[in-house]
Amino acid sequence: MLHWFAGKQIRNVASVGGNIMTGSPISDLNPIFTAATIELDVASLDGGFRKLRMGDGFFTGYRKNVIQPHETLVSIFVPRTTKDQYFIAHKQAKRRDDDIAIVNGAFNVRFRPGTDIVDEIQLAFGGMAPTTVVAKRTASALVGARWNAQLVERCNDLLVEELPLSPSAPGGMIVYRRSLTLSLFFKAYLAIAQALDKQPIPQRTPIGEREKSGAHTFHTLVPKSTQLFEKVSRDQPVTDPIRRPQVHASAYKQVTGEAIYCDDIPKFANELYLAFVYSTKAHAKILSIDASEALKQEGVHRFFSAEDLTEEQNRLGAIVEDERIFAKDIVTSQGQIIGAVVAENESIAKTAARKVRIVYEELAPIIVSLEDAIAREAFFPEGPLRLEYGNINAAFKTAYRIVEGECRTGAQEHFYLEPIACIAYPRDSDELEIISCSQHPAEAQRKVANALSLPYHKVFSRVKRLGGGFGGKETKVDLIVTPVALAAYHLQRPVRTVLDRCDDMAVTGTRHPFLVRYRVAISKEGLLLAGDYNAYSNAGYSRDLSYSGIIFFQVMQRALLHIQNAYKIPNIRIAGWVCKTNLPSCTAFRGFGSPQAMFVAETVIRHVAQTLNLDHVSLIEQNLYKYDGDHTHYNKLIENCTVRRCWNDLLESSEFRKRQAQVNTFNCANRWRKRGIDAVPTMYGIAFNVPGLDQSGALVHVYQDGTVLIAHGGVEMGQGLHTKMIQVAATALQIPFEKIHCSETGTDKVPNTSATAASVASDLNGAAVLDACRKLLSRLEPYRKKDIAGGWNAWIQQAYLDRASLSATGFYATPDINYNFNTNSGNPFHYYTFGAACSEVEIDCLTGDHQVLRTDIVMDVGSSINPAIDIGQIEGGFMQGHGLFMLEEMIYSSAGEVYSRGPGTYKLPGFGNIPGELNVSLLTGAPNPRAVYSSKAIGEPPLFLASSVYFATKAAITAARLEEGVIDHFNLIAPASAARVRMLCSDNITQKFTEEVDGSWNVMA
Repeated sequence: MLHWFAGKQIRNVASVGGNIMTGSPISDLNPIFTAATIELDVASLDGGFRKLRMGDGFFTGYRKNVIQPHETLVSIFVPRTTKDQYFIAHKQAKRRDDDIAIVNGAFNVRFRPGTDIVDEIQLAFGGMAPTTVVAKRTASALVGARWNAQLVERCNDLLVEELPLSPSAPGGMIVYRRSLTLSLFFKAYLAIAQALDKQPIPQRTPIGEREKSGAHTFHTLVPKSTQLFEKVSRDQPVTDPIRRPQVHASAYKQVTGEAIYCDDIPKFANELYLAFVYSTKAHAKILSIDASEALKQEGVHRFFSAEDLTEEQNRLGAIVEDERIFAKDIVTSQGQIIGAVVAENESIAKTAARKVRIVYEELAPIIVSLEDAIAREAFFPEGPLRLEYGNINAAFKTAYRIVEGECRTGAQEHFYLEPIACIAYPRDSDELEIISCSQHPAEAQRKVANALSLPYHKVFSRVKRLGGGFGGKETKVDLIVTPVALAAYHLQRPVRTVLDRCDDMAVTGTRHPFLVRYRVAISKEGLLLAGDYNAYSNAGYSRDLSYSGIIFFQVMQRALLHIQNAYKIPNIRIAGWVCKTNLPSCTAFRGFGSPQAMFVAETVIRHVAQTLNLDHVSLIEQNLYKYDGDHTHYNKLIENCTVRRCWNDLLESSEFRKRQAQVNTFNCANRWRKRGIDAVPTMYGIAFNVPGLDQSGALVHVYQDGTVLIAHGGVEMGQGLHTKMIQVAATALQIPFEKIHCSETGTDKVPNTSATAASVASDLNGAAVLDACRKLLSRLEPYRKKDIAGGWNAWIQQAYLDRASLSATGFYATPDINYNFNTNSGNPFHYYTFGAACSEVEIDCLTGDHQVLRTDIVMDVGSSINPAIDIGQIEGGFMQGHGLFMLEEMIYSSAGEVYSRGPGTYKLPGFGNIPGELNVSLLTGAPNPRAVYSSKAIGEPPLFLASSVYFATKAAITAARLEEGVIDHFNLIAPASAARVRMLCSDNITQKFTEEVDGSWNVMA
């Protein structure tokens, strides 16, 4: 267990004594020390030295022990194990590395010499009470018993009685935690039994071979990977960087810490700091706001609220302005901004903000979960989005079989490395500049201008780079930047704010949770004939980008357009209901509703295969779209569809069928460890779907020394956009990469830009940069012809002397984007990005832990502009998808409070979650004529491929359930957390516990 104690950095600096003295109930060391009954030396100035023993009674309460406040822990004595003594410790956490335990256990067993009869036993557990607990009654009852299956059964019954847990216990997961006490003991039993089996003990029956691996725990695999992409032609000049794995333009700055982010900008001489006052109620009427105590604090300059704005100025919202900069009269979610305190520095501002007194009158109901919202019909008034294609009623009448079910996905936090930050400062008495971490600087400009009643041309919005965005900084930065700009404008001083991680997570919203109920008609051979879907998303308290009913740029619409994934379903009826709840408003997140929808398609195909007792891989191949000629359910003709090529290449390169047989062999040989292998395709539509958004501009300057400066409408978020734009310009201008620089994104350079979102930034901005470069080339053509040998610098110098313009604007608008959802006609997407992935997973049936042994990915990215960056996007997107489908779990209280407010409670994938072997291959010979230099968008499409891990895990659970003769269809909610996996691996341990009653913890949105 100690291998997984915290992380390497913490283990190098942490104190063993600190673990004892702080007395955390989930400490990894305290159960070990308690079970070992180690001896402590403590001392005080008055009382001198005395000895204590850790064990039952040492901990007296939450983070309290028998050591007196005036005493110091001097030393500890850990006894050496004897010949007939065994000591085993286990821990189960949400994530193996760098995580605190859900439950841990330590087991100290001494046998009578030469026998397997228990002479003495200590069982200590963490995570089951406010302190480390010792199972005394259970231990006493086991003394004198032989180490065999009867002892295990007796121990299980006793632990169930001795270690109860209230349904409202902090941390939740009640049934899982109780089952872990039994599972962890059983793992220790198996390990000790194997050691005893090697000894000549009379009448001892060895445990079975299939049982032995149950004692094992996962360890980080030695990483192995391949990255395959098409090499450039030998004829391509060395200086031409297109399609080469060019290093990210700011990579060295980022790895050395020299890259400048918003809050790295040095403070202005007279800068102020702004701190927010948030709602502490999920649904309440604001009776009064009293900032008098805050304003009395030295260094506080002003308190801002809705009283400082007109109703029009206070309006905010991505499409429908149903939010407010400052909440007024009523709050409908915890974390809504009610006011802001501006002071000399951060400490004063935050202290003063806590002194603002707000009196509420609580309102009902408080709606948190999708299920509650559906039961109460808490939908936005526009009603559902509906889409129908074909003759669905006729298809259901003639179907061989009808399959029904549902699938559920939870919320996902963006958890960008850089929390939201912004600075605003007056440039003149009536001008304002804002520097932020927005994915949409033009929208930040518009929102600030509206709040201040200024024309757009007097508000300048700049973004240098983002420390990650993933959609979370597309609209949510507006909530933060507008109050900061308001303060800066009215006080005529620079103002800054940076959200703490806990506030960022509590305020800015998540990926939309989805619940989809499906009813599918199928033929005898497994062809999908028709699908009837009711989709529900949890939007939170406002519409944001969830649903507008006006402009079809919304999460629910994209979900409905991707609900078939890559499968032809000739008849479809869909209704998409957007639920209004009392949670922070959900927003854009990488995939924008598509992963949740495609997840339905893959669930359906496997449910159909199980119903017909057919191989689901064969069913996938039957139902995939053909290369061309098929129509989607939104009436788009499919052309150049390479999904079958990706699929076939994947099955071959991953040796899928061979490894499938090996997985079956492994499962037959192991009772408590199971493996699963599965593969999924993906088909992702590329475009904003809104003609007005599918456009961008660029500005290219050439200086007298021959260097080039690019500005374009996209934001560098770490995804390599600026690098690709430099490559595009370098190839177009036929000059080296190093001669070109891309500094920042600003509304004073390129106006009216769209958000850097929807995976189209390279397409839109690349085409605009190319347009500008071509204009410059046409102006330079006379000088090239006149002096062929002169070279770039000479041509530039001559053009300058001739007073030719060395600056050009470029523009691009995506053609033929004209889809109408109401009539289900027109074209919503410019093209598709295709791919497929195969993953092999091993699960621990006793704990629910999992390990991804290998993942293979084949992706069609057209002719990649930069294979290194594209493969990085594929690998990064896959791991973020791993979090969505397997690990990352947002937890709320029934009162609407966000419990997951930092890395202590919210778990991202760690290094140990990366597949042991990760192979990525870019499809060759598939140029895309619809984008710059025949490339394809890559930001969002790979994320869904991580569902291959989920479905491989589900296959492993199926194998575990077969051991108990359970063969029914089961629903595994995503994320497939260790708790969910374990409780579905039905066995004699899980059967001892009934389903928990919902308490105040672990409410799923």
